[in-house]
Amino acid sequence: EGACPTCNGAGVIYTDLAMMAGVATTCEECEGKRFDASVLEYHLGGRDISEVLAMSVTEAAEFFGAGEARTPAAHAILGRLADVGLGYLSLGQPLTTLSGGERQRLKLATRMAEKGDVYVLDEPTAGLHLADVEHLLGLLDRLVDAGKSVIVIEHHQAVMAHADWIIDLGPGAGHDGGRVIFESTPADLAAARSTLTGEHLAAYVGT
Repeated sequence: EGACPTCNGAGVIYTDLAMMAGVATTCEECEGKRFDASVLEYHLGGRDISEVLAMSVTEAAEFFGAGEARTPAAHAILGRLADVGLGYLSLGQPLTTLSGGERQRLKLATRMAEKGDVYVLDEPTAGLHLADVEHLLGLLDRLVDAGKSVIVIEHHQAVMAHADWIIDLGPGAGHDGGRVIFESTPADLAAARSTLTGEHLAAYVGT
């Protein structure tokens, strides 16, 4: 109820083409705003719902953090999204457009409010800028400091160097791997240089 009747709230019209991939065009009825005109008459903090959904997570966290739009619950949720490096996503962005790494971090943000004791992450740094990787590592540190266990499957040297304990599987990839070839601290792995991972890690940390 309240969605644009022409595009059913999608903001775009999808057209299937027989000989090629379908195309999406902005809905002319709502001009991509996704809602009926009567809904857009309502404002919170001077913004209608289409303008709020167009905000990035970072912008929305600020918006819901103070003033007329102050909503502590929304601010807390958006803060967790920013903590996992998703501050650049827009609130109205379809889930189908997210990468695997982004979906993983989204799940992590939702789980942070629960009472889980063990977190298992598969390459959570995929697609992240180095600054965002550092931000994510800070978040994982806070989880560990809170008594949680964090298991990360990762190839990123910064994550490996940051770990308390590392298990190196190999010696190769795919069918050529799968065996535990080293198990100790990252410092020991870099010092030993006995595996490909150890060599790359040693080069990364400059040993």
